[in-house]
Amino acid sequence: VRRASRIFDKVVVAIAANPGKAPLFPLEKRIELVKIVLADLDNVEVMGYTGLTVEFARVNGLNVMMRGLRAVSDFEFEFQLATMSRHLTDQVETVFLTPTEQFNFISSTLIREIASLGGKVGEFVDPIVAEALKNKDWDPNAALHGKNPARPATPAASAVAAAPAATARPAVAQRVDADRSPRLQQRRTSGLPPVARGAA
Repeated sequence: VRRASRIFDKVVVAIAANPGKAPLFPLEKRIELVKIVLADLDNVEVMGYTGLTVEFARVNGLNVMMRGLRAVSDFEFEFQLATMSRHLTDQVETVFLTPTEQFNFISSTLIREIASLGGKVGEFVDPIVAEALKNKDWDPNAALHGKNPARPATPAASAVAAAPAATARPAVAQRVDADRSPRLQQRRTSGLPPVARGAA
């Protein structure tokens, strides 16, 4: 999200209600945590939603969906998702970013399992999130059966479809205005070629 905020004029972190995956925290709590963590970014807004991510982006005038690719194994699914999104509307493009090297092995599932078993996750998540995980009421037996280890279960919200990630992805953004973007103006003055609109 922080890298996207340097590329785009406006970034919306879209957090899905996502009842099918039984998220660890209720939607309202997840929105609260992300707002606190990203409070220092003036051009970032955090919103919850239900339904199709691509429809959320279209309705809110956001023409780029930013998604992360951790490894080659992610590509096939993300390629299918991007192709379906483009089939549903041609008003929203999908752009991918790779993670910084120290985070490319991290997933929400791993973080949740480590935290549920009493492990320390402070080096992988923001301190605010680490504290929320530490204070969570965990069911020590649920992780053994592949279930959401949080107790009580997260209340489900109705959704037609939701983003597949359990974290705060994807970010959706407005394309950079080439005439107003300080980043593009800097590239011009430095002699570097301009970056294509909406591209990472």
